[in-house]
Amino acid sequence: MGSDYFASALLTPISRLFIFYQMLFSITDIKIGYFLATRQIKKASFWTTGLIVFVMVLTFLNLVVVSGILVGLIEGSIAAHHNQYTSDIMISSLDTKDYIENSASIVSILKTLPEIEQFSARFAKGVQLEANYQTKRETDKPNVASAQMIGINPQAENQITGLASHVVDGEYLTPYDYDKVLIGQFLLDQYLPVESPGFTTLKNVGVGTKIRIKLGDINREVTVKGILKSKVDSVSMGMYMIDSQVRELIGRQDNNVSQIAIKLKEGQDPLQVKSQLLLRGMDKLAKVQTYVDAQPKFLKDIITTFAILGNALSSIGLVVASITIFIVIFINALTRRKFIGILKGIGINGRAIEYSYIFQSMFYALLGSGIGLFVVYFGLVPLFAAHPIDFPFSDGILVAPLVETLIRVGLLVLATLIAGYIPARMIVRKNTLDSILGRN
Repeated sequence: MGSDYFASALLTPISRLFIFYQMLFSITDIKIGYFLATRQIKKASFWTTGLIVFVMVLTFLNLVVVSGILVGLIEGSIAAHHNQYTSDIMISSLDTKDYIENSASIVSILKTLPEIEQFSARFAKGVQLEANYQTKRETDKPNVASAQMIGINPQAENQITGLASHVVDGEYLTPYDYDKVLIGQFLLDQYLPVESPGFTTLKNVGVGTKIRIKLGDINREVTVKGILKSKVDSVSMGMYMIDSQVRELIGRQDNNVSQIAIKLKEGQDPLQVKSQLLLRGMDKLAKVQTYVDAQPKFLKDIITTFAILGNALSSIGLVVASITIFIVIFINALTRRKFIGILKGIGINGRAIEYSYIFQSMFYALLGSGIGLFVVYFGLVPLFAAHPIDFPFSDGILVAPLVETLIRVGLLVLATLIAGYIPARMIVRKNTLDSILGRN
């Protein structure tokens, strides 16, 4: 037992010494590898280095920009829906109700909350619009279209959603515009020439044209004062009138509204304000949603789909970059095979040579990613923000969250390191004498 204890006690310092020797040897290899890498990079052709870095930049942009534009396409739609329709919080009628019961008490509460900057109460009702009825013959098919009639306070609505800025023809409403309407572009044939039994548009309608609103047995002739153009369907397929007239048309004498769009003061959290409204029992009278909750489900589904598609395309670019680095490092190591053999012959550890190629790969990946980050955040993101891509249903922007972008940088560096290590390992493992003499 005494001899076992003595052997164990002797083995411990020897083991520690061996581990220290390995660590020291490994650190020396790393230092030598770094020295060899810097010499090789300095002596390399400027055009060769530039080409490799350019490939890294393109690969980085492919990783970030492709998925960023696909996601940004839908983010543009979400931002438009937020800014032009729901604002920060939307209060709407319960699914089982046509309007928000006891709207007056809700409005009173909203006026007391310091977090709220402004709100717009709306009346809403589905109606049928008819045009060219003055010249229609008995045998002619009626020129009709279905629309959502929205009654607004013009000033309050404009402060919330900037509705006046979306009038592309004619003028915005004033509080005294009796029997005048704003009509969305998707209800007009000249903006959306669609022929479908389930979807009809009004023909030959412009600013100054008289159209007829049909709501049950009620018919009201109104004049088109302006045409709205927006990429939010709720706006482009709506017809806006002043709230007092809509309330009269639908027979709503109790002032109960259908929607209330709420704009918060700068820096206020919609979730916290929503929680305050729920604590006051508002969910028993209406549906209270933040602008995120109020997003159409199909937009959320498309975001997920586009994110997957963008990642798949980016992965292809990552594979291409890895193959490119593999080929470049392999050719480089193959042409320097004799030099590698001489290094091994004079006592340079093969691991140090492998480290040198790893450092070279890291240099290319980090330099390419650094240039790519600069291009994205100081070039492309501001450019797309100032000049979004004009898609039919969205103003597309570039979405590039910093955390996700840095993760992509890490993936690119990792893939490049692996692609640089494998060919170097293949060449270094060759017999030293065969390498010096150039034998296979």
